[in-house]
Amino acid sequence: MKQFLIFVKKEWLHIWRDRRTLFILLFMPIIQIVLYGFALTTEVKNSKIGIFDQSKDEATMVISNEIAASRYFDLARNLYSYKDIEAAFRKDEMRVAIVFPAKFRYDLLHSNQAQIQLIADASDPNTANTLTNYATSIIKDYQQTINPDQEMPYTIHTQRRMLYNPELKGAYNFVPGVMALVLMLVCAMMTSISIVREKEMGTMEVILVSPLKPFRIIIAKTIPYLLVSMVNIASILLLSVYALEVPITGNLGLLIAESILFTVTSLSVGILISNTAKTQQTAMFTSMMSLFLPTLLFSGFMFPIENMPVPLQVISNLVPAKWYFIIVKDVMIKGLGFASVWKETLVLIAMTSILLVASIYKFKIRLT
Repeated sequence: MKQFLIFVKKEWLHIWRDRRTLFILLFMPIIQIVLYGFALTTEVKNSKIGIFDQSKDEATMVISNEIAASRYFDLARNLYSYKDIEAAFRKDEMRVAIVFPAKFRYDLLHSNQAQIQLIADASDPNTANTLTNYATSIIKDYQQTINPDQEMPYTIHTQRRMLYNPELKGAYNFVPGVMALVLMLVCAMMTSISIVREKEMGTMEVILVSPLKPFRIIIAKTIPYLLVSMVNIASILLLSVYALEVPITGNLGLLIAESILFTVTSLSVGILISNTAKTQQTAMFTSMMSLFLPTLLFSGFMFPIENMPVPLQVISNLVPAKWYFIIVKDVMIKGLGFASVWKETLVLIAMTSILLVASIYKFKIRLT
């Protein structure tokens, strides 16, 4: 046991003396969670909008003010002709234009109907559709305020209820995915150079004469990274709650335990890459290319897996981040317990076991 602790201390000194590596381990996750958390979002906010008001009456002024006050829109300019609309779209000065016809309020009060034209830049169809829906919703809200008791025959009223995320914040979906992406990249990338570094530095002979078994050597190399990763987990959860405003509705202890399990899985991936690569550059490049894209594409937080072809859905089951994403979403967002995530937990445990066995086998081959 004493020899094992000495080996752990040796690996820890490697990390502590390499201040650049320590900086990457401790501060890069914080930078990534902030950048990804605020940049990756499906919400469309502060989109530039132009208003062409040919009526300039009380009704159009109220609707214009409500649209300008919405967090979804930012009033870029007032328009005075259809030529202005076309020119503004060409210069990319706005995403949506609202056109009020002449005598808008008069038509609304006397004929009980009035038209509003919404013109959107559909070069990005999803954004255009979202923005027109936002504007339509604001206009409907105004219509209800001026005539709240109007009842039409055979009218079907729908009531919407959004569970777990009533405000439809994009961060609720992206934070679990970003947690999986950050932990996988940082843990795997740093441990991917641990074994191959011994070979490049010429200290592999020390390991060859070590009385420790390959299993203990592998564990000793991962423990310092695991301790640093626990600090990363704490910082990521604090930033998620206080910076990105995503509450932890489930059991905090369960969430931390599942995060540690996923961290061990990520470390196992890095150790396997380190045992396979011949140089540190190869190990870093392999970990980046083989982990970043699969985690981004097949974890489910960027692109729905159920929309993919069946072969790609099968491949996604081999990505550990997919199962961790499901766990974090169920525990952190939905507030579910272990009874709902035990299957995903078993999958991560199985993956970790397979990766550790493969790493030990490859390490034995490297020692011989």
